[in-house]
Amino acid sequence: MQRLRLRYAKRGRLRFTSHRDVSRAIERAVARAGVPMAYSSGFHPHPRISYAGASPTGAASEAEYVELGLAEQRDPEEVRRALDGVLPHGLDLVAVVDSAESLPGSLSDLLQASRWRVDLVGVDEAAAASAVERFLATESVEVERMTKKGLRTFDCRAAVVTMSAGSGSGLDLLLEHGTPAVRPDDVLTGLRELGGLPGESTALLTRLAQGPLDREAAEVGDPLAKRE
Repeated sequence: MQRLRLRYAKRGRLRFTSHRDVSRAIERAVARAGVPMAYSSGFHPHPRISYAGASPTGAASEAEYVELGLAEQRDPEEVRRALDGVLPHGLDLVAVVDSAESLPGSLSDLLQASRWRVDLVGVDEAAAASAVERFLATESVEVERMTKKGLRTFDCRAAVVTMSAGSGSGLDLLLEHGTPAVRPDDVLTGLRELGGLPGESTALLTRLAQGPLDREAAEVGDPLAKRE
């Protein structure tokens, strides 16, 4: 079975689409493009499609990933063109590679961190910079979030590798993935609870990159890079 790894972007109005709707769109595109999918065994076989590191509803992304299991060998670039031609506008296929030629390890294991652009609305640059400075100077920032297992309290500060305030009150945020997963909106909650960010402020989230983490360099690598 050939395994292809895909990177796609979620842009424009598609940022408000749930992961379930995105997965349905990809599955329909696979069928319309005639991609020869491999299927699971059992009484209810389904196409071998694996998603990893999906962004939350409301967030745009330039780095979403999915892996397809094919029953026949296909050229990755041909598959990319075929799928990109039938995916809805705003779900844009950026790259397709053969997993046998890319970095070893499962796709989920390679997605160790994400870099986010957080555009704050209704917050001036000085207030954003002050909030970031206060957050980074705090050893632990506990926040609450409702999960499938109920209300959970966790430290959102531990997942922040770097964070800085840029021009126009935008934040550059590098988050390490862990358990429980810390999301950018958790960090925003922490910034508000520390008193440095107005409670009524809103934010637009865009994931710029997702992949292996180089903590020393504070960089996110490419999970689709060729293996050495």
